[in-house]
Amino acid sequence: MMRKLSTLFLFIILMILTACGQSNSVETGSKDISQEFDLVEPGKLTIVSSGGFVPFTDMQNGEMVGYDIDVGREIAKILGLEPKFEKADFSGMITGIQQGRYDIAINSHTITEDRKKQVNFTQPYYYSGSMIFSPPGSNIKTVDDLKGATIALNRSSNYYQEAQQYTDKFDFYDDDLRALQAVASGHGDAGITDAILGQLAIQNGLKLEAQQQFNKTEQAIPIDKDNEKLLEAINDAMDQLRANGKLKELSMKWIGVDVTEPPKNTVD
Repeated sequence: MMRKLSTLFLFIILMILTACGQSNSVETGSKDISQEFDLVEPGKLTIVSSGGFVPFTDMQNGEMVGYDIDVGREIAKILGLEPKFEKADFSGMITGIQQGRYDIAINSHTITEDRKKQVNFTQPYYYSGSMIFSPPGSNIKTVDDLKGATIALNRSSNYYQEAQQYTDKFDFYDDDLRALQAVASGHGDAGITDAILGQLAIQNGLKLEAQQQFNKTEQAIPIDKDNEKLLEAINDAMDQLRANGKLKELSMKWIGVDVTEPPKNTVD
């Protein structure tokens, strides 16, 4: 009887030691992840977004939602980290990353040479750019068709510089949507605006057709230049999201079109 009790006692002790060893292993693994990626907060991926660029980032019932936000959640899940979202103005996000307040920003940042001097960028998680939109049945489908055509534009749009190569006739409006609405109503031959914005307007009932895209912009995630291991890990995570179709699924859910692959009919 005493031998059985001794054996049982030894078994219980071994189980407790094993449990403690597993607990320490998890805790150590968590610390290793934080140290490896140099995170703002151990075990968490601190993500900054504006919550004001629908459908990419928006606020609903006090929480951030949107395509960008879901992409951030999926990346954090793959990395084994808890996503922590911070709200801030777009203009201060890169500075916040440099100052160590955020690990990454997910807010449709276009990769530019100036920004690349300040932060590293992941591979693009979606693509956009300027696109031609014309009424159904229109002969305007490519940039070559714009010769002599009247183009509707947002008066503060940079697309004016591109369009000047093909025509000198323009109608200007206060914003991109009003410019597209004018074309749909018969004022002007075509409009030029952001590809995604125009396609969303069509989904919402605007009687236009998407035609040739002028150029390609790449939207990616900025990360501090000293955090190269986090950059590599997020790129690997996005490779997984592309391979398993999740990135495209999120694009269709929030945007209604697949923006995860680069356009094939751009001018440049």
